[in-house]
Formats: sequence, structure tokens, C-alpha cells
Amino acid sequence: MQKPLYDLKQELNEQGVFFCFSGPISQDLVVNIVTILAEKMNLENVSKSTIVRVFSMAVEKAQNILHYSDEKFSEEHGDGQSQELRQGIIVVGYEHEHYFVCSGNLIEKTKVAKLREKLSKLQQMSKEELKHSYKEQRGKGPEEGSKGAGLGFLEMAKKASKPIEFDFKDLDDKMTFFSLKTVI
Repeated sequence: MQKPLYDLKQELNEQGVFFCFSGPISQDLVVNIVTILAEKMNLENVSKSTIVRVFSMAVEKAQNILHYSDEKFSEEHGDGQSQELRQGIIVVGYEHEHYFVCSGNLIEKTKVAKLREKLSKLQQMSKEELKHSYKEQRGKGPEEGSKGAGLGFLEMAKKASKPIEFDFKDLDDKMTFFSLKTVI
């Protein structure tokens, strides 16, 4: 196990990754992720505004996993209650003078076309168009099927310093791995 783990560490280092979590995501975990990121970046004397932008991006991506990942399971608590947890991966790193935040999770293939269309449109928008679209969407409220305010991808695209990047990797006839990268 030591050799493959070391190889993974080396690969993450080569890609500029300094934080990676893969597994079930909960609200408590999101708070811990933000704390870890803030502490690490404070040690490196990163500006407060950059720290806020990085961890707000990480929170937004974690929220997307919490709401939309189709890889889920129930966790039983000692009091007889159960909680549904959804799984995904969140990665934060630094390359080419910029921080980046990546996320990934499983989604049903039936969701890919609509998501690809939405993200492709966001990739093509200017900062001014993103701001206008954000204000317009805030006035409309959430889209059908949205579990939040419907502003997550717009918010990420607006805060990113480069167009968002995304990918879909088909895993079988029902599931796809959706990945999203934003650069700050």
C-alpha cells in the first residue's frame, strides 16, 4: 500500500494539489474543509479576499455534491435516525499563479445533456453577461428541479478568473462521472 499511496501523493504534488477529499459529504464536513483551507492559506500569507473566494468556491461545489450527486447511501445513527449522504470529490490546488477548485461526482446519464448545455452557455459568457444573468436569475427564483437558489454555476462562473471547465466520463449505461474545475 505504501508505494501506490506515495505515487498518488507525488501525482497530486505534480498537479499542484494541496487538498483532496473523496467520500461522503456532509454539512459538518464542509465546515471542516473551509477551516482547513483557511488555515493552510493563512500560513502562506494569501490575501483574505483570495481565501474567501477559494473557500466559497469549495463550499459551492460541496453543496452541489450534497444536493445532486447520484452516488448516495444512508448512514444510521445510534438514536435510530438515518441520514442520506452523497459522495463526491473536492480538490484544491495552485498552478500557474492561480488557485483552482475541482469537484466530481456521479450523475445519471439522463442529466448530462441539460447540464452540458447550461455549462457550455456559461463558458461563452463575458463577465458582464454573467453578472446580468445572475441578477436576472435571482429575480426568477430556482429552476425546476433545483434544490438551491439556482445560482450555483452562475456564482462560480462569475467568481472564476477563467471560464469554467467541465467533463463527463461515461461509466456504464446509466451513470456518468461529472467533473467541474474553476480557477480563481
